[in-house]
Amino acid sequence: MRTFRVIGLGRAGQSIMRALGDAPGWRFDRAYGRGDDITDAAVGVDLLVIATPDAVIADVARRVRPVETTVVAHLAGSLGLDALEPHPRRATLHPLMTLPDGERGATRLQGAWFAVAGDPLAADAVQAMGGKPFALDDERRAIYHAAAAVAANHLVALLGQVERLAQAAGVPFEAFLGLVRAAVDNVEQLGPAAALTGPVARGDHETIARHLAAIPPEERPAYEAMVAEARRLVA
Repeated sequence: MRTFRVIGLGRAGQSIMRALGDAPGWRFDRAYGRGDDITDAAVGVDLLVIATPDAVIADVARRVRPVETTVVAHLAGSLGLDALEPHPRRATLHPLMTLPDGERGATRLQGAWFAVAGDPLAADAVQAMGGKPFALDDERRAIYHAAAAVAANHLVALLGQVERLAQAAGVPFEAFLGLVRAAVDNVEQLGPAAALTGPVARGDHETIARHLAAIPPEERPAYEAMVAEARRLVA
């Protein structure tokens, strides 16, 4: 039986506590919150997960006394193994998933993809949770994390524009969510280029011009930017 502890009581920390704590062959020992003494957090366990905000991970790691046999890992997508100095056994396991709270996050981690690096115990932990690990070198981490931001944050921002345009048209925003889900399903099944539909895919420049004439001026830059991206897929 492998044991683990978690530093950080936020959404990511709680999600890992539940998901890995319920995984076969693993036992959750304890969690540390703000103000707790973490000097000996790595003593007597197989894995210590630092689930704090990215900006303080390196400082937190330095405050923990290194233990030769304990793997210290963080969950940040944008940081590499160097953030965990001076620990001899280091790992990263970044869940490629949104974690809204501990309960739903734990459920989503089962079957999620994880970017892993460093000590192989990280991949073992991911597989125990039912996740799918893939190796990620530190030098490619920034571009990987940018892709994750586009996939989640930028998509949400784009749906914010859908909500505003729907309101201007007098149509419930919820009416568009089925269309969004179907589009994502099409991308999964066909790939982005083959899944593209609509006026850009048809070469219907007149419809695009009507859209631009109808939508509020402050919405046009984002619309035009995405038309350009859609044309890249067509090309």
